[in-house]
Amino acid sequence: MNVQITFKPSGKRVQVGQGTSLLQAARKAGVYIPTRCDGKAACLMCKVEIAPERAELAGHPNDAEQRKLGPLLNEGIRLSCQARAQGDIEVTIPEDRLKAAIRRQLERQALDDELW
Repeated sequence: MNVQITFKPSGKRVQVGQGTSLLQAARKAGVYIPTRCDGKAACLMCKVEIAPERAELAGHPNDAEQRKLGPLLNEGIRLSCQARAQGDIEVTIPEDRLKAAIRRQLERQALDDELW
């Protein structure tokens, strides 16, 4: 059975087999999710967000994911290498921390420029 995964903020969608990891689905869709451990739940770089009320559509977190994420699981944070699509789901890819810092700095600079 196939399921549809929508990646936000890009809006890209992909059809994959039920049980496919969100990381594999992202790669198939051409959506970049950073990772160093290539799906072994070791680097914690591949975090994604899923609405907590839809969490069951990403499968039950395994022991490794529970140990690594702890209370973040309650906030809808999952490791894309471990979460497996069980139904149609929307997944949000968080903004890269460095890009976010640069964007905030540029926004502050733009505000300062407007004030002068």
